[in-house]
Amino acid sequence: MILVTGAQGFIGSWLVSRLLADGERVAVLDHPAREGSRFALEGLGAHVSVARGELGDRSTLDGVDTVFHLAARPLVADAERDPAATYEVNVGGTWRLLESCASARVGRVILVSSYLGYGRGEVYREDMPLRPTSAYGTSNAAADLIACTYASRVPIGIVRLGNVYGGGDVHYSRLVPDAVRALAEGRRPVIRSDGTPQRDFLYVEDAVDACLAIAASLPGRSGDAWNAGAGEPVSILELVRTLVRVAGREDLEPDVQGAPTGTVDRQFLDTAKIRGALGWEPRHRLEEGLARTWEWYRARGGAAGHPAA
Repeated sequence: MILVTGAQGFIGSWLVSRLLADGERVAVLDHPAREGSRFALEGLGAHVSVARGELGDRSTLDGVDTVFHLAARPLVADAERDPAATYEVNVGGTWRLLESCASARVGRVILVSSYLGYGRGEVYREDMPLRPTSAYGTSNAAADLIACTYASRVPIGIVRLGNVYGGGDVHYSRLVPDAVRALAEGRRPVIRSDGTPQRDFLYVEDAVDACLAIAASLPGRSGDAWNAGAGEPVSILELVRTLVRVAGREDLEPDVQGAPTGTVDRQFLDTAKIRGALGWEPRHRLEEGLARTWEWYRARGGAAGHPAA
């Protein structure tokens, strides 16, 4: 049995879909899905077992051999507004879960983390020190370090993801779903910077592939952290213009509202380790990933219930 914490969330729902398609038995925690979530829209709840109890309760691990841990407060802005709640969930929740997994002798745990734990920088490598500069990044870095302390008690792998996008993301404060919603409503997508910052964008199914590759590396690579990203930066403006193109809405030029910063803000993940050791690499180029994202929303009536043109 595989337990997926955070299964009702964006990445978690895609992981559950993949595990079910692979014939796995999946359990999820008894948490409500967000309105309009992919977990609810795809009816995934009908195909999984529900583990009654809170994150870290030993009872939720009965019969469980593998845990994918994605349960977290996912938004950077929310973390800055309420750091205490973020640390309680992202750090405290991880510690309680790992303690229970070690006590229950779970076969393996995969902790899904973020590149923001690295802090400021341009190219991030796994051997770099974790020097986060935000509450969200600090919560990820702390959870990663806690996981490392458990690596001798339970096989554990850590995946540090780039900026993950895809169908079913209902957090419209994020760039891609916000731009999708604007295009679906016939509005110009808004860019709140000058469009020049460059980031590492990873399609959600490629993120799932990385999680599964890391799971397959256990127990032999217990305690290892792995970067999973596109491996190359893309500017915000280029990403939105690509989405405009695949949506067939070239009449809706991005509305760039931010001012130039004077420097190019460039961040991306070095993925040489996971490519070389585990053979993982993204299967979807940016244009294909964005086309799949647009089609997901279009096929379901557009973002937030508005018809896609």
